[in-house]
Amino acid sequence: MTDVIAALRTALGAGAVLTDSGIGPRHRSDMSMTGRDLPLAVLRPRNTAEVAAALRICNEFAQSVVPQGGLTGLAGGANAKPHEIALSLDLLSGIEELDREAATLTVLAGTPLERAQNAAAEAGFLLPLDLGSRGSAQVGGNLSTNAGGNRVIRYGMARAQVLGLEAVLADGTILSNLNKMLKNNAGFDLKQLFIGSEGTLGIITRVVFRLRPAPRSTNTAFCALGGFDAVLRLLRRAETDLGGPSAFEVMWPDFYRFVSGHKMTNAQPLSADHPFYVLIEHQGSDAQSDPVRFQAFLEAALEGGALSDAVIAQNEKEAQSFWRVREGYALDTLPDIVNFDVSLAVGRIGAFAEDCRSRLAARWPDGKFFFYGHIGDSNLHITTSVAYAAGEGMHDVDKIVYGCVRDFHGSVSAEHGIGTLKRDYLSYSRTPEEIAVMRRLKTALDPKGILNPGKVI
Repeated sequence: MTDVIAALRTALGAGAVLTDSGIGPRHRSDMSMTGRDLPLAVLRPRNTAEVAAALRICNEFAQSVVPQGGLTGLAGGANAKPHEIALSLDLLSGIEELDREAATLTVLAGTPLERAQNAAAEAGFLLPLDLGSRGSAQVGGNLSTNAGGNRVIRYGMARAQVLGLEAVLADGTILSNLNKMLKNNAGFDLKQLFIGSEGTLGIITRVVFRLRPAPRSTNTAFCALGGFDAVLRLLRRAETDLGGPSAFEVMWPDFYRFVSGHKMTNAQPLSADHPFYVLIEHQGSDAQSDPVRFQAFLEAALEGGALSDAVIAQNEKEAQSFWRVREGYALDTLPDIVNFDVSLAVGRIGAFAEDCRSRLAARWPDGKFFFYGHIGDSNLHITTSVAYAAGEGMHDVDKIVYGCVRDFHGSVSAEHGIGTLKRDYLSYSRTPEEIAVMRRLKTALDPKGILNPGKVI
């Protein structure tokens, strides 16, 4: 171990290789809080060349490397073991270029998402990728997990926002294709190998984002509905009447009652006696006609029976209060919570939620189970809080929830990645043949298995 550390210090400089007491506690775990150990060392490269040098040395010594970004993940994908080296992208940060003609933004992988969003906004563009941890999540991590977020229904997942990418392979080879073209079919689209592979095939160092025109109007409403069938009717009407919403967030009643009634939220847009709630947002290009069109859409939905009640945000402050309900931070005050991020065919989400709740309640009659999510893009979130009996733990909850996902032919991970926490359940959503190909790709690009070992597969 001392030989590889010495070689890394020679190549990167002593200040870029942290060991022992120089390693801060934040490098112990991502936001899943499942990490228990500090890594052997933390590397802090300042550019792509130093990332390549670090990986080349680690590969020569067969030294495991765990990439770490903003550490906002929830699947244990950035957790390192005591014999592993963490490679932090904190210093690989910055906006390199905003090309107005191509409508692209080139940034380094350690750049916080919010900084990239602000750079786009200042130039009159929109970077659609958006999630609650935008202030600390880094774009490299967003891409390595193919992050989703609030606006997938309009703009797609993280991979849909990327035109070009630079990544470093396990042996230090730099693959740099900072493409700015929307159409480019010259051979394999190699960037897609690294997006969503959680640092197991290579470490992303640069990205070229595709930007969109900044919206000129944003209209937001909080709605009450009588059943999940009404939720689906409202979604289809929004797609037809509005050309598609920019966000469509669904909340089951127990979620709404708990969150809206909590002092952390301080907002209750509608009464708490409805079966379902939807936060719908539409962004458009005409600040004068869009609000009229949005109100007409809601009125037609009320007359058609899809809606029971609705309130439109009259200003940005009120819209933020609607979002505060949906963000559900009050759930974090519950004991022993376990958060799930699953995906189902949209039409089956209502039945899945009923079945999953029934299975959980049969095991823990006094437990709390909250269902909510983006829904329009097939993504459902579940938060559980139960009092475990002796010998029980979060894995008992996992087995029930993921077993239900398997039975409904869904995905155990919609947008949070696999990491270590969902690795044992990957086969619930992918076939043996698919997993075998994943292993083959891993062997081809990382034959010594040094990159984020034990994660995903």
